[in-house]
Amino acid sequence: MKEIVQKNAAVLRQTAKEVPVKEITTPRIQKILAEMKEALASQDDGVAIAAPQIGYEQRIFVVSGKVINLMKGAENPSENPPADSVYINPTITKISKEKNMTEEGCLSVRYLYGKVKRSTKATVKAYDENGKKFTKGGAGLLAQIFQHEVDHLNGILFIDKAKSLEEIIPEKIERRETR
Repeated sequence: MKEIVQKNAAVLRQTAKEVPVKEITTPRIQKILAEMKEALASQDDGVAIAAPQIGYEQRIFVVSGKVINLMKGAENPSENPPADSVYINPTITKISKEKNMTEEGCLSVRYLYGKVKRSTKATVKAYDENGKKFTKGGAGLLAQIFQHEVDHLNGILFIDKAKSLEEIIPEKIERRETR
């Protein structure tokens, strides 16, 4: 399995390159997608991952299917999640003026958490893993994910924008979740 790179990795600070549309269905890009999905699935607390987080300078991110279950208020979001969603060459085409401070963490910035001001709604235009263009709107968590992942593709980490950064080690996370 590909390792998730951490905050000091140079690839996280570079602007990722667009994937030529005709290459989306090639074995190389499909392999990257499979590695991204595997890396994301290996993280219990992960909701999305960008290609630079596993060392690829490609404009791709994947949103875990468990996000749909989380947004529906499922008791156990990891149980029977829908398929992961793939976003290739994503562009945020619309964001709401309304913004909220929301808590964020990142698989590449373990175990720091902080509050980031994000638009409450966002719309993304992208290509799926079959090279089909689509537009997807989201509110709340999904809008936050869109903005966080597009930041990754532009070489920006959430800690560049976050307020009230706090390190929370896993033992504290477990206690915090069970409160």
